[in-house]
Amino acid sequence: MPSISLDVDVNCFNSFTLCSVIFPDPYLNTDAGTMSPFEHGEVFVLDDGGEVDLDLGNYERFLDIKLTRDNNITTGKIYQSVLEKERRGDYLGKTVQVVPHITDAIQEWIERVASIPVDGKEGPADVCVIELGGTIGDIESMPFIEALGQFSYHVGPGNFCLIHVSLVPVLNVVGEQKTKPTQHSVRGLRGLGLTPNILACRSTKALEDNVKAKLSQFCHVAAENILTLYDVPNIWHIPLLLRDQKAHEAILKGLNLLGVAREPDLQEWTARTRVYDILHEPVRIAMVGKYTGLSDSYLSVLKALLHASVACRRKLVVEWVAAGDLEDVTATEAPDVYKNAWDLLKGSDGVLVPGGFGDRGVQGKILAAKYARENKVPFLGICLGMQIAVIEFARSALGLHDANSTEFDPETSHPCVIFMPEGSKTYMGGTMRLGSRRTYFKVPNCKSAKLYSNASFVDERHRHRYEVNPNMVPQFENAGLSFVGRDETGRRMEIIELPSHPYFVGTQFHPEFKSRPGKPSALFLGLIAAASGQLDAVLQNYGNESKLLPNGISNGKPSVKTYQNGNAIKSSNGSLNGVYSNGNGVHH
Repeated sequence: MPSISLDVDVNCFNSFTLCSVIFPDPYLNTDAGTMSPFEHGEVFVLDDGGEVDLDLGNYERFLDIKLTRDNNITTGKIYQSVLEKERRGDYLGKTVQVVPHITDAIQEWIERVASIPVDGKEGPADVCVIELGGTIGDIESMPFIEALGQFSYHVGPGNFCLIHVSLVPVLNVVGEQKTKPTQHSVRGLRGLGLTPNILACRSTKALEDNVKAKLSQFCHVAAENILTLYDVPNIWHIPLLLRDQKAHEAILKGLNLLGVAREPDLQEWTARTRVYDILHEPVRIAMVGKYTGLSDSYLSVLKALLHASVACRRKLVVEWVAAGDLEDVTATEAPDVYKNAWDLLKGSDGVLVPGGFGDRGVQGKILAAKYARENKVPFLGICLGMQIAVIEFARSALGLHDANSTEFDPETSHPCVIFMPEGSKTYMGGTMRLGSRRTYFKVPNCKSAKLYSNASFVDERHRHRYEVNPNMVPQFENAGLSFVGRDETGRRMEIIELPSHPYFVGTQFHPEFKSRPGKPSALFLGLIAAASGQLDAVLQNYGNESKLLPNGISNGKPSVKTYQNGNAIKSSNGSLNGVYSNGNGVHH
């Protein structure tokens, strides 16, 4: 089983048939589900319901594969599995220790997951990328480093290639690139039993030749295996940067795969990157959230907005609006902050209210949804964002002024959002409605169904404890709010639309988790298209292979299958500006 320990962009691995990823994270949590977004960024949700580190989302986006919860190893998972074995008596009375029991468990996990076929393909992947998070010298990562040292000896030369990522700082005063941090980290790594084959050096500018020579001499790494990862206009340049430095050849050589791998095909990626670079006409989206102080809290949402913006040939400008700043209490306590928040909201072309938990900022989100609804501003509400839109509609359109979610007011007389019956209020981790679930379109001619290539159902990922109260749905529909998507029972609301509005959509699921650079999420594409005045043309031409999209570029070849009434039909997957968009959640 060829393995790679890698901590850099992985798109260069498209020279292999298939690539899998394992991400060991040394924290003691079982998974990322209970961690604060302020501390650890967003929680990324996988098809199987795994709540994992946001780095798994990066791998899914760049490699365009679907991973499982087992692709994310944590210290908590390893210790839990070892202690379960000890309780069962599997160790036959032996003293259970970090070495060999914890390190053996880590190696067994890696070998097991690396052998699992990727995306339902036959046989294991050609290459498995293992990214060990943290910093050399961290106490919590020591068992993983020891395990990888043993693992490299176990699989032997030619089956293990270690890439060490290190910072080469530049002193601004003299502009000198300093190699000491990398020298010391490599020395520490070698002292722990691991010798890097390749150095990936992060710096503000390309490494000078004399710096490479110095690193090669002191770190015992060939100069051609020292990669420089300097600042670029956008992250999509990184695969091209790695290719130009022949990073793939260095990796292939380390794994004895030079004779079997093909050259990286980055033609489409290069074209998309060039499009990204030349965008100048802005589209402004107000992100009204609770965790606006850390952009990583909404990383997948930002990436989905970016994918859709590039597809629509618009330069994305995200206006961060802290939901609490829109509330009346802020107008009293900090009028300048209040005014600035509302100026940002009113100056935006579209409004997005992402998911979240807790009652802080809820009133501000409700006000943002009200503004977007009343002023015909394109709106997308995700998870809590959809629930917020329902609460606002109940208060404004139905006159139910105390309408609320039982999450925020358990005693409300009009609970339009309620706790799901199968949920748990005792245990927080892993007890939500998680993972891929099916949504059926009940209104075939709605905007959402059209954006999903007129599919009859879609599979998208969920993460929530509360849902729209099904007993109040008739009241909402009589007042003009349409629940166009529901689950298989018809009682769980998944997608809302306001037919009288240019684009007012809310989803209980998280469409951002399946967005890809070349395949933007359908509903994010709808938001950006509506915000940039292209929605009518997109809806009219979507799925029609014979027509051209607004910029005069063909929408691509018919290449996917969608399902209507259970029967497979052939349809075009649509494209904007030559960038494919297949809706991602459509059953193919």
